[in-house]
Amino acid sequence: MAFFVTLLAVVVLALLLVSPLKEFGLDAGFHYDKLNHRIAFAVLMFVGGLGWPERKTTLIISLALIVAVIEVLQGTSVRRDLNMLDLAADSIGIVCGLVTLSCANLLTRQAV
Repeated sequence: MAFFVTLLAVVVLALLLVSPLKEFGLDAGFHYDKLNHRIAFAVLMFVGGLGWPERKTTLIISLALIVAVIEVLQGTSVRRDLNMLDLAADSIGIVCGLVTLSCANLLTRQAV
C-alpha cells in the first residue's frame, strides 16, 4: 500500500504544473530539482523492494517505464518539457534505492 501511495504522489507531483503549487504557498521537495527526482525514485525502489523482494527485476523495469512515461507526458505538456537529465536523475534514484535495499537486507541478515 505504501508503494502505491508513494507512486501516486510522485506521478501527481511530476505532472502537476509547478506554478499552481506556488500560488497556494506549497513548495514540494528540495530546491534542487534533480535531488527531488533521485529521492522520489530511490524511495519507490526501496519501498517496492521491501514489499516484493522476489520481484526486484520486475520492479526496476516497471519504474524505468514509469520514468519514461512521465518524461514523455511532460514533453507533450504545454508548460513542461522532456528533460533527459530528469530521466537520468530518476534512473540514478532507482539504483540508489536498490543499493540501499541491498544494504538493509544485508544488515538485517547479519543481525539475525
